[in-house]
Amino acid sequence: MQQSLPGASNALTFGILSIVLTLVCCGPFGAIFSFIGLSNAKTAQQAFDQSNGEYSGIENVKTGKILSYVGLALASVYLLIGILYFGVIAAIIATAASGNI
Repeated sequence: MQQSLPGASNALTFGILSIVLTLVCCGPFGAIFSFIGLSNAKTAQQAFDQSNGEYSGIENVKTGKILSYVGLALASVYLLIGILYFGVIAAIIATAASGNI
């Protein structure tokens, strides 16, 4: 009987959390969960590679890794949009303060 791969469910959970938190409330802070998910996926992948077929659940590791990358990409897009948004606001304020409007 094969055992469950340690860290596989954590990688999947943090991958899901990274996407949900990025989209729902926290924006770029979801990237933190992406990095944690990728770290757990790497650890679980190493444990699976070193074992001789005694673990099952590598699918959760692969899915968690993909979800973590998607969450990281979404967090990066949110961060870029935030920087552009506040940059435009700062430019408008600076232009208005100099009297060029």
